Amino acid sequence: MATAAAPRRFCRCACFRSENLYVARYGLHVRFRSEQQLRQDYGPVLRSRGCVSPKDFQQLLGELEKEVERRQRLGQESAARKALIASSYHPARPDVYNSLQDVALAPEFLAAAEYSTSPGADLQGLLQRLETVSEEKRIYRLPVFTAPFCQALLEELEHFEQSDMPKGRPNTMNNYGVLLHELGLDEPLVTPLRERFLQPLMALLYPEYRGCLDTHRAFVVKYAPGQDRELGCHYDNAELTLNVALGKAFTGGALYFGDLFQAPSALANPLEVEHMVGQGILHRGGQLHGARPLGTGERWNLVVWLRASAVRNRLCPMCCREPDLVDDEGFGDGFTREEPATVDVCALT
Repeated sequence: MATAAAPRRFCRCACFRSENLYVARYGLHVRFRSEQQLRQDYGPVLRSRGCVSPKDFQQLLGELEKEVERRQRLGQESAARKALIASSYHPARPDVYNSLQDVALAPEFLAAAEYSTSPGADLQGLLQRLETVSEEKRIYRLPVFTAPFCQALLEELEHFEQSDMPKGRPNTMNNYGVLLHELGLDEPLVTPLRERFLQPLMALLYPEYRGCLDTHRAFVVKYAPGQDRELGCHYDNAELTLNVALGKAFTGGALYFGDLFQAPSALANPLEVEHMVGQGILHRGGQLHGARPLGTGERWNLVVWLRASAVRNRLCPMCCREPDLVDDEGFGDGFTREEPATVDVCALT
């Protein structure tokens, strides 16, 4: 009798513990190995941004040391939060935990995904079924969820936010929001969204990743007065990104896009893109982007980072080196110690 294949183990790159640490008040991502290295690499730019006194520097040093410690504990603490939520949390909208159904998805999204899997489907045919925000930057937009589903998901997210359950930060730049794998929405919502719909769509829009988007990281971010109001310029730890505005009523907060982060003058003449509730923006993870300040109201967005182990196993997108792998919980950061069972053209790019 054949035995079931062992589940794949996913990893992080060790650079996660020391690279791309975000310092919000100075608007800067830094590498941190030691006090001497920090002074040598960032002293002049830190002084130019207001870190001028010994007290300022010592405060920054303490914050960076605390963030490194948090990252070292992240996998275990996230797994513990997920287990506690699974055993003790009572959802307000149990229906959103059901396996993703077509009724939750916008007709335009269903039509685009269906076309993408049809015989003879090509890029030009797909582009007739969605909006090209920027042909040069390869940024696209289309409706993803119906209004009733957005409302139901928001009700559940707000209920969880108001509960006494432990909550992890979505990422190092956002302080308010929800990690969907901790809440238990990865398996019923995000995995089928990626496997059934996003993979065929992305295969036509970004053929360099055809057949190899094998993991994801999904989270919801919240912007509101007195909380996070804007997002500094950055690029994602992902090959491709889907960003869906869930609501509520808000003004401001537009996304802005530069070029790929490797390009010189990557933020010259940024492109601004307004959010539209229920609609998703598709872009490459390496595209520099950020969010303008929120004007009024609250904005909640679902962000799905799509990852390809066959690509990142060769070059970590965050440190731009061959990854130094560290075992991690769940999907980790999408790296593996072995090649995927099926490797398409993306593995050779």
